[in-house]
Amino acid sequence: MHVPVLLKETLEILVKNRGGVYVDCTVGLGGHTKGILQKDPTAYVIGIDRDPYALKLAKENLKDFEGRYSLYQANFKDLDQVLKEEGIKEVDGFLFDLGVSMLQLKSDRGFSFQRDEPLDMRMNPEDKKTAYQVVNTYSEKELARIFREYGEERYAEKIAKAIVVQRAKKPIETTAELVQIILSVIPYRYGKIHPATKVFQALRIEVNQELASLEIALEKTIPFLKKGGRLVVISFHSLEDRIVKNFFKKHADTLKVLTKKPIRPTIDEVKRNPASRSAKLRAGEKI
Repeated sequence: MHVPVLLKETLEILVKNRGGVYVDCTVGLGGHTKGILQKDPTAYVIGIDRDPYALKLAKENLKDFEGRYSLYQANFKDLDQVLKEEGIKEVDGFLFDLGVSMLQLKSDRGFSFQRDEPLDMRMNPEDKKTAYQVVNTYSEKELARIFREYGEERYAEKIAKAIVVQRAKKPIETTAELVQIILSVIPYRYGKIHPATKVFQALRIEVNQELASLEIALEKTIPFLKKGGRLVVISFHSLEDRIVKNFFKKHADTLKVLTKKPIRPTIDEVKRNPASRSAKLRAGEKI
């Protein structure tokens, strides 16, 4: 079961009025949505997720709240289309939890460098682009750019070159093969993050166009937020957090920032859920 990150803090900020309509733009297995529905027995939540497997489990986890939520398989950048389909013109709050769920990490889609799986990394299995295609068809220069920009990987050029050399012999098909190439460039150091972490993050972002989708989605929230409505975003790495921070700065005349500094998980939460350790919550209110 995926444990919702910063649940208490999210609910305290997001759920202000009774009978509110909320959009959980990354519903996952339904943890945050369940929290909203429990806190306000009159609330209604529209849940969006790209992953059909997550939505199937979310429906099961939310079975006690039948009639008080709806679920859509969609990219959150299309939230305006989802709301149009629902016939909703304004909402009380939007929530984005940008973390990768344990469901995805433990799937057979190549999200984790700790498992030997096909290079896929698609959050929506119906999407066309896979990590296999990126690794085996992108130019050395383009691979280096992705690793540098999306992974903030200092050895981006060396890793890209090693990939191109290896794939000339045979296509790189699995996560284990890619990890071995990375380890040939960056020696493993105990106590540090695994050398493959940043490359896998970069590939996942490229395959799913995560940063571009986030920028589009955030812009689309403003017209739908009621006056006093709230936007909560939980990010897990500096690239996402920078986009969120700049978004609030750009719309300072429309959104009042509620978090001068991002809210971080407590020591107790990190002990209970180590995956929460890098989470940062930022929130704003429609003026």
